[in-house]
Amino acid sequence: MRGWDDFYPLPVPPTWVPSAAVGILSLHFIQKLLFPYFWADLRYLLKVLIYGLRMERYRLQGRVVTVLDRFVKLAEKQPHKPFLIYEGTVHTYRDVDLRSNKIAQVFLQHEALKKGDTVALLMGNEPDFIHVWFGLAKLGCVVAFLNFNVRFRSLLHCVSSCEPKILVVGADLLGTLEEILPKLQKDVSVWIMAKDSTFPNVRTLLDKIEAASEDPVPVNRCSANSLKSAVLYIFTSGTTGLPKAAVISHLQILKGAAGLWAFGATSEDIIYITLPLYHSAASLLGIGGCIELGATCVLKKKFSASQFWSDCRRYNVTVIQYIGELCRYLCSQPVKEGEKNHKVRLAVGNGVRNDVWREFLDRFGAVKICEFYGATEGNICFMNHTGKIGSVGRTNFFYKLFFPFDLIKYDFQKDEPIRNKHGWCEKVKKGEAGLLISKVNAKNPFFGYAGNKRHTEKKLLCEVFRKGDLYFNTGDLMVQDHDNFLYFWDRTGDTFRWKGENVATTEVSDVIVMLDFIQEANVYGVSVPDHEGKAGMASLILKHNASLDLEQMYKQVVTYLPSYACPLFLRVQEKMEMTGTFKQQKFRLVDEGFNPSTITDPLYFLDNSKKAYVLLTKELHEMILSGKMKL
Repeated sequence: MRGWDDFYPLPVPPTWVPSAAVGILSLHFIQKLLFPYFWADLRYLLKVLIYGLRMERYRLQGRVVTVLDRFVKLAEKQPHKPFLIYEGTVHTYRDVDLRSNKIAQVFLQHEALKKGDTVALLMGNEPDFIHVWFGLAKLGCVVAFLNFNVRFRSLLHCVSSCEPKILVVGADLLGTLEEILPKLQKDVSVWIMAKDSTFPNVRTLLDKIEAASEDPVPVNRCSANSLKSAVLYIFTSGTTGLPKAAVISHLQILKGAAGLWAFGATSEDIIYITLPLYHSAASLLGIGGCIELGATCVLKKKFSASQFWSDCRRYNVTVIQYIGELCRYLCSQPVKEGEKNHKVRLAVGNGVRNDVWREFLDRFGAVKICEFYGATEGNICFMNHTGKIGSVGRTNFFYKLFFPFDLIKYDFQKDEPIRNKHGWCEKVKKGEAGLLISKVNAKNPFFGYAGNKRHTEKKLLCEVFRKGDLYFNTGDLMVQDHDNFLYFWDRTGDTFRWKGENVATTEVSDVIVMLDFIQEANVYGVSVPDHEGKAGMASLILKHNASLDLEQMYKQVVTYLPSYACPLFLRVQEKMEMTGTFKQQKFRLVDEGFNPSTITDPLYFLDNSKKAYVLLTKELHEMILSGKMKL
């Protein structure tokens, strides 16, 4: 009797198959052991390559395709899809396109604007910010985004540095306009987002928009001749002095707009933007990213920790933007039931601490944190595409071919890169902190700042490793570990970061020394437990026989400085310590912090609840450290 196998004989595989299977499994385990990020790196590099090939194709075809061109095409292709949702009101792609046409028509009829002229925009987060931006872009104008937190002298400086023909002011910022109007250059035409005006020689925009045509302006007005031509000015504190207008080209907008796509966002996503639109993160990555994807954006007037997750649920948000402080604010909210009941899958931003990162994931669910690094005016960007906690990004041999950069040794006392006996800079070893510099070339240009060639030149390092080379100095210290992950370490120069904003110490000290009882002010940042960045502190030297007027000090800083730049702590000293190069000594002061138990000098704290500087006692110091005192 024959067995079953005689009727259905099992096929015998070739002798090489088991060996091949073992080999494949071995390679898989070796890859996991020695190259754990191989596939993640490959996927990311392919995205970089695809985007680069698209830019190269446009170049070879002689086409200059901008983000605005992409938006106009989307308005034709998907006119009824929501582009903006603001306070419950939906603005479709077609709605935004037509209203921006109206604004372009108003300025075409009422102002002699030429292609390439600059228009400054002082507005908060609202749909008309985007309508005015796009309308002016359709006229071929360069739009300067002004920080609405900046006041008086700094704001006047920002306006003058970008040399605008027109200043457009939002209806909720007329108080700020009133402050600067008497000293504003007479050749700047001022328009406000209102139907009537009480200001002399100030024109209104809303009434004229209602009567304007929806027809598009001539295409030749907005057509770009080069991807490297300027299209925006975005202000940055940089490392010293008053804010500087970083020149933003079409190329930079295209790169910024690709960020959400590179992290895995799609046209089906709904992006929640609570960051101010004058920031490149919200305008380029957020709004530009929505256009690149053809997605929908939920725009918030101002970030609210208490309303954040309810907004996400209400609008079915799937992608959020953050800065480190935003995540900490969310984690500081009282715990509620159902905090993981939302559709958010990606969080894109920078500056979140490791402990906050972990707490955010534990508390709010499986949200992929997409941390990145990039300066507004810079020519280098890192993206943490693996989700490694604490890292701002990752590099490898191929990435450095596209975006060459190095970390070099830095002298903290002299506040400059270290050069060897031959005059060349030296690279740091892995695991050591070094100054991040990125090579300037045709593929990765640095466009500099408007209005001041000296500021542009100061951001460049020449003759770094060999004769004739040129690098952009980011001013940031980074560490690269042995797995090629990059970590932000600190900032160099006279600057620190607080409340998600860069604070230039020289700008703060200039405001303080305007007081008649102050001889000298040394401003620096100090660490506060459980807070991102560093809080401002000022060491003061009083004039001979003068006393500290705390009431005047408070009025001075809140009047002339943005809220995030007002020093939280004051220290009164008898003598200002200087370095060997006759600069103000900051290192010891930073290390000593604001502890009244160890510092014998008088210390004061900016108590916002009392709207005054008060004596910093040991009890108050404990309240600050424990988080009971809100900063």
